[in-house]
Parts: sequence; C-alpha cells; structure tokens
Amino acid sequence: MQGVEVPEEGNGRRETELERCDRNLVELLQEVRVAQTGVQVLFAFLLAVAFTPRFAQASTFERIDYFATLIASGAAAVLLIAPTSYHRLLFRRGDKEYLVGMANRFVIAGLACVAVSMIGVVLLVSDLLFGSVVAAATAGAAAAGCIVTWYALPLARRRRLERERLEGKRDAAAPTGLG
Repeated sequence: MQGVEVPEEGNGRRETELERCDRNLVELLQEVRVAQTGVQVLFAFLLAVAFTPRFAQASTFERIDYFATLIASGAAAVLLIAPTSYHRLLFRRGDKEYLVGMANRFVIAGLACVAVSMIGVVLLVSDLLFGSVVAAATAGAAAAGCIVTWYALPLARRRRLERERLEGKRDAAAPTGLG
C-alpha cells in the first residue's frame, strides 16, 4: 500500500505511507541535530575536566558523579547517533517504517541520557562551587525541569488526545495540528 495516497488520521495530509515515513524520518533527524550538538559539547567538556589540576582534589562523591555523568553523556551520544547509522545500513532496503520506529526509540532513550548527564553536570558544578545543600537543590530543580518539560507535559497531552479519540470527541477528519 506504499503507492496509495491515504490521509493520515486526523491531520488532513494526503501522502503515501512511504512519504509519511520519509517525512517522519526527516523531522526526527532534524530534532536529533539539535540535541546531538549539545551532547557533543557536554561530552567534550566532561572529557577535559578530568585533566584539570583541580580534578585531583575532587571528593569521592564528585568523582562518582563525574563518572556517572560522563557515561550518561557518552550513552546519549551513542543513542542519538544510532539513527544515522541505522539509516545508512538499511538504506534502500525497503524498511523505512521499521527504521523510523527504531530511530524514535533511540532518540527517546538518548534524551533520557541527556537529562541524566545535564543533571549530573549541574550537580557536579554546583557541589564544587557551593556545597552539597545547594547542589542537591539545584540538581533537583534541573531534574524537575527535565521531567516536567520533556516527559510529563507531552505524555499528559498524549494521554488526553488518546482519551478524546477513544471517546469520539475528536472528529477523525479534522486537522489536529501541524504534526
């Protein structure tokens, strides 16, 4: 059914399944470019930190936090780069829908690792500058910000849309937005 135009449910687009997969992959890769740049900068910063003179004086807690943050940042980079590798290795194999699904999973996992690494670096720097009480409060605020904006709000919206769809409150033919 790849050559048949089918309007995607509720968005008013007339595109084939393959065109929809192509569009979804392009959108996903654009999103990855934004996150990937930040992760690479953070990873480079973390690699450099270990070679500074002050790092030798880091407490056991700071070393553990540093290592966990470095690993999370590395994992984020691996997961955010994975969709590109998948695309290259599956190029022209007629498996675009699978590729988009896997890329989406990689990016969601990668963003979770980005959140952990951002929280970890906030904790590390705050602890070095102000001590454990301020560090805990600052890291808690960073964690809350990531959880609320990256997961809680979009998942709540997703649940609401699904509930409305099941209750028939949304007209299936009416556009639901740009996505």
